[in-house]
Amino acid sequence: MKRIVLAALSDIAQDQRLMRIAGSLQQAGYDVLLVGKNVKGSLPLLPAPYRQRRIRCFLSRGKLYYFEFNIKLFFYLLFRRIDCICAVDLDTIMTSYWISRLKRCARVYDAHEYFSQMKEVIRRPGIQRFWQRIERFAIPRFPLGYTVSDGIATELKKEFGVQYAVIRNLPRLSLAEMTGEQKKIFLYQGAINEGRALDALLMAMAFVPAPVWLYGDGNFRDELTAMVNRAGAAEKFVLKGKLPPAELQKVNAGFYAGINLVEREGLNQYFSLANKFFDYIHAGLPQVTMNFPEYAAVNQHFEVAILIDDLQPKTIANAMNRLLDDQDLYLRLKNNCIAAKNKLNWEEEEQKLISFYRQVL
Repeated sequence: MKRIVLAALSDIAQDQRLMRIAGSLQQAGYDVLLVGKNVKGSLPLLPAPYRQRRIRCFLSRGKLYYFEFNIKLFFYLLFRRIDCICAVDLDTIMTSYWISRLKRCARVYDAHEYFSQMKEVIRRPGIQRFWQRIERFAIPRFPLGYTVSDGIATELKKEFGVQYAVIRNLPRLSLAEMTGEQKKIFLYQGAINEGRALDALLMAMAFVPAPVWLYGDGNFRDELTAMVNRAGAAEKFVLKGKLPPAELQKVNAGFYAGINLVEREGLNQYFSLANKFFDYIHAGLPQVTMNFPEYAAVNQHFEVAILIDDLQPKTIANAMNRLLDDQDLYLRLKNNCIAAKNKLNWEEEEQKLISFYRQVL
């Protein structure tokens, strides 16, 4: 049985994309090991058909944390049998490269993000230059890979000459059959990070006669909590913390509509196709999202969302209020979500993943 290692500097208890990929590859007959980080507050690992390993570090953030994790990852992998190593994002690509050279195994790049084009990287020029140097060195040495959207695949080909497959972050149909009592509450699920326009959403809620509940955690949570408290908006803007993906799937169909906002800064955001975009579709939730190329292309086929062109609080509020006030529009979008999930699901998308690895191995 061929051994595939997926190496990620992420919380593998929360990363739905990695869970789906690892599960599909294991079911397809590969021996899969998913390696990620162990951080304070991580949820327990749930039983899975593939093997899981979390690497504990003394540090929890910053440059030294990155180096500590990768050194420990290198020595952990050095003594394991590997037929193919997959670097999940740029922050494990160098370790994966050297392991593949030493073990003479296949190497694959899973570009979750266009890393140097993320907002949190762009706003720190020195950090961006560092990751751009890594990209220029490593990505051409990973001719085999896949990413999450056509836009990012096109940019990677233009910049680095690689022809990557597109494997989108689609939910399983089996996780989409949950139902619940619907509440007139908007839902935001996912990372509470910079670049998600959550400060603009907070200001928009002053003009919306319904609350929003946010499930998730991230590097912007403390600052956002302070902003909510200063605004006295704790009842309209409710930070619920993080739930395991399976638990979130059980509750999200009970909400009224979804929110998926992305700031324009950086090509990564502009060409994004967030997990939550498809999770809302599978839950039967119309949503407010961005008029960016990838979202617009899906919406042109299925009409599941109201697209907005800017992140002014009034623009966001107007779109949310349309969903509250225009029941004909709301029901049309909701019915379209139910139809769209039969086309946009992991059962269809995983066939591309399995075909990709069969060619590699």
